[in-house]
Amino acid sequence: MAHAQLQLYGVFRVLPYKSQQLRTYTELINILRINQSPLDSKTMTRLSQTTQTLYAELLHQLAVTLPNLRGISFCTKTVSGNRYWYMEIVVGSTKRQFSLGRDKKELRDLIERQKSLSEDAKPDIRQREKLVAMLISGDAWSPGAPDGRVLEMLSQAGVFLSGGVVVGSHAFNIYSNMLGIHWNTASTQTRDMDLASPRQIEVAMRRDAPDVKAVLMESGMSFFEVPALDRKSPSTSFKIRGQEFHVDLLTPHKGQTSGEPTFLPHFNTYAYPVHFLEFLLADTQAAAVPFRSGILVNVPHPARFALHKLVVSQRRPAAQQTKANKDVQQSSELLALLLEDRPGDVWLALDAAQAMPEKFRLQLKAGIENLPDDIRMSLGDSV
Repeated sequence: MAHAQLQLYGVFRVLPYKSQQLRTYTELINILRINQSPLDSKTMTRLSQTTQTLYAELLHQLAVTLPNLRGISFCTKTVSGNRYWYMEIVVGSTKRQFSLGRDKKELRDLIERQKSLSEDAKPDIRQREKLVAMLISGDAWSPGAPDGRVLEMLSQAGVFLSGGVVVGSHAFNIYSNMLGIHWNTASTQTRDMDLASPRQIEVAMRRDAPDVKAVLMESGMSFFEVPALDRKSPSTSFKIRGQEFHVDLLTPHKGQTSGEPTFLPHFNTYAYPVHFLEFLLADTQAAAVPFRSGILVNVPHPARFALHKLVVSQRRPAAQQTKANKDVQQSSELLALLLEDRPGDVWLALDAAQAMPEKFRLQLKAGIENLPDDIRMSLGDSV
């Protein structure tokens, strides 16, 4: 029986996102888009100004409201003659209970306040559901059912409040709404979800840190642990039985370590260490995912993502050349858009790259050589 997970919800714990993060790709970028020229229709098209405004509104509403409280209720049990309160959370098809403590007036008052907040939030949830429907009608990207359900469960468990960051192709898809465009290429297709986090992160209630493994395994979606190559090592990947979709947990590689899975105490699970992942996690943005009533997640800064993809393309073995080509394609599409709309972001990301180890810089330089001529010339000798 877990204890006091309620600290992640409602009146017990709400961690607001920084206002600077929310403005980066909403109000400010909308100002820049008013008189923009059309982009290359072969790779991307701009969303309408109305759709871009709807996205900004959804992001704002998600940032200033409580986390999604769907599936949360309260009940009591009598143990050894004493009455105890529990919070029940339905995750997928599984119901989990979390002990809140022995019955007392202060706890009952907090529970009543939580119930009141949940009731007050219903009109806001309906409004966000309308925004999501209008965004999808406006050609905004929206995840498929399995992807959306996983992101929603992770959000409800407090994973993104605790510093989780969506990376990989799901982040690339999320950028389309952030940047006000619709990708027209196959580079958006993915069968895996990468979730990254630093090795250590400050969590207000360490004992109540989200249990990522439990969230997935008890989701009712038939997740199972994918065995590591070394059967003695813990798993860092979870796959849906009978499907290709899987979730991989990642963390930055540190020092001369062997690359064995690293335990993340703030997620209560293991993650696979990846070289240079810290370049992505050093600068993240809040983003809205249009699914159901909307999901607030974290993604790396788009410019850093584009440069990191070039490094990743150089680190892949020959057997993964198809993935390396996809890395370069995603990078080139992002850079083309950013160089037109927000070139300063690219220069800042390139400046940050100068502080990375020499191997990173050399692989970035080699990756830039694979970009289209116009983008490569725009970047010049920045590395």
